[in-house]
Amino acid sequence: METVLAGAGVIAVAATALVFVQREAVHALLYLIVSLFALAVSMLALGAAFVAALEVVVYAGAILVLFVFVVMMIGSRSAPVGIKAWIVPALLSLALLALIGYALYRGMPESAPRPSLAEISPKKVGAALLGPYGIASEIAAFLLLSGLVSAYRIGRRPVAAPPAGAADSASGARP
Repeated sequence: METVLAGAGVIAVAATALVFVQREAVHALLYLIVSLFALAVSMLALGAAFVAALEVVVYAGAILVLFVFVVMMIGSRSAPVGIKAWIVPALLSLALLALIGYALYRGMPESAPRPSLAEISPKKVGAALLGPYGIASEIAAFLLLSGLVSAYRIGRRPVAAPPAGAADSASGARP
């Protein structure tokens, strides 16, 4: 599992570094998706399957959908994403898939921590997540909402004023 953890860490660092050097937001989002999946694989290699599932569902799912929505709302004036933009993220994703296949082939070592098989109800999970961390989750939701409103305000195109003569002709007044 150390090999999987190290490989996922290298892929995560490489993909995250590539996020910052991209000029187009859509290309950066491709690398961010790969980076978040690599972090999920590293969590899985550490034995935290629930955290890995949350990483995929919350970050790689919900947050990136929000980012894509903001990028589409602001609008990109560049050409559509070509096939060349998919090559490096696809190679990193294939390397990540190979690491997952290797981990499945090798199996869990005997010394690895085993998850508890006790059944936990959704009510207990919700109470554990929102009980002591309720204020923090509300603050995070407020920050995400304010970011969305700010992105809308920044990306909004100004409404052009009608020409000076258009108002007079619309009311029917004659000069």
